Amino acid sequence: MDRSVLEGDPHSVLEGMLICGYAIGASHGYIYCRAEYPRAIVRLNNAISQATERGFLGDNILGTDFSFHIKIKEGAGAFVCGEETALIASIEGHRGTPRIRPPYPAVRGLWGKPTNINNVETFANLPWVILNGSQALAAMGTDDSKGTKVFAMAGKVKRSGLVEVPMGITINEIIFDICGGIVNDKKFKAVQMGGPSGGCIPASLGNTRIDYQQINKTGAIMGSGGMIVLDESTCMVELARFFLEFTQNESCGKCTSCRIGTLRMLEILKRIVEGKGEEGDIERLERLGSYIKDTAQCGLGQTAPNPVLTTIKYFRSEYEEHIVNKRCPAHSCMQLVEYAVDPGTCTGCSLCARNCPAGAISGEKKQAHQIDPAKCIKCGKCITMCNFGAIMKN
Repeated sequence: MDRSVLEGDPHSVLEGMLICGYAIGASHGYIYCRAEYPRAIVRLNNAISQATERGFLGDNILGTDFSFHIKIKEGAGAFVCGEETALIASIEGHRGTPRIRPPYPAVRGLWGKPTNINNVETFANLPWVILNGSQALAAMGTDDSKGTKVFAMAGKVKRSGLVEVPMGITINEIIFDICGGIVNDKKFKAVQMGGPSGGCIPASLGNTRIDYQQINKTGAIMGSGGMIVLDESTCMVELARFFLEFTQNESCGKCTSCRIGTLRMLEILKRIVEGKGEEGDIERLERLGSYIKDTAQCGLGQTAPNPVLTTIKYFRSEYEEHIVNKRCPAHSCMQLVEYAVDPGTCTGCSLCARNCPAGAISGEKKQAHQIDPAKCIKCGKCITMCNFGAIMKN
C-alpha cells in the first residue's frame, strides 16, 4: 500500500512531511524505502527535485525563514527495520536492531535529536485533512477509528489489489461486496490480517467491524493493512508454520526470547506438519508464544507468535487432527496426504501412469488403475494429468 502511494502520488508524502516539519520545528526529513522498490525511489527523487525547483523544499521556503530538506534512505529489506528504533539505527549506518525504550524517539531519536516517525500513509493524508478539515475526516469511520484505510487484498479472492474503505466496514463486506467473494466460489475459511506477524480471523467472525479495537480483540492486528483471504483448501497449521518461518528468519537476534523462542516454535510446527507431532505440542506452542509476547524487546518479537496463537485459538481441531490422527483435513500437508484412484471414476486411459515420474501407478487399459503408496512421491502430477477427476487425496 505504501509503495503505491510513493509511486502514484509522492508529492502528497512530501507535503505531509513539510507540514509535520513546520509544526514541530524540524529542518530535515528522511523517507526510508526498501531498495526492492526501485520505481518508488525514482519517482520520489523526481518529486523531490520538482519540489525543490519550485521552492517548496530547501532553504528559506517561499521566502520565509523555514527550511526543510528531505533525503531518501534505501533500506536493505530487513523486516525488523519496520520497528522505529531499528529504522533509526539503519539510517545512521548501523545494523538495524531495536533498542530499549524509553527514551522514545520523540525525546531522543535520529542522531540523538527529537524525531517524529510516521507511516507513509499517515503523511500522505495530512494535506487532505488540512484542506478539508478534521470534521470531514471524522465523518468517516467509527467513534474510535476515524477516516479510511487502504487494504492490500490477496489470496483466494476474486478481485485482488488495493481497496480504500471507511473504517467500520465488516470483513465480509470487503471480501464479498467489494472483492467479489472467493475464487471458484469455494468456502470462505479465514482471513490473515496484519502482515507476517498478524493473526488469522475465522469466517465465523466475518461480521467483525474493521477498526483497531475490534480487530485487536480477535488476536489479530491491523498492521499496515495486508489482508490474505483463505479458503477451505488452506491448512491453518501449515499457514502458521509459513509465517513463523518468515518472522524467525527476520529476527535480528538481539533478544533471546525472539531469537530462540521463535526457533523452538518453528521446530514444533515443522514436526506437526510432517506427521511427527506429539501430545502436548499445542500447549508448548501456547506457552512459548505467551513467553515471547511478554518478553521480546520489540514489536516484531512481540507479535511473531500471533499467526500460531490465533490459528490454535480458532482452528485447534486442525492441530489435533495433525497430531493425533496424523491427518491434514485440508489435504495440504504433503507428508500427511495419500493419493488414491477412485475406481468408479477412473476410465483406465493410463494417462496418469504414463506421466508418473516415480512409476507408482499401474493397471490395465480401460480398467481402474492403482497407486502404490510406497512408490508415490506425492508430486501431484497425476491430478494434473487426469481429465476425469479420478485422483483423490486422502
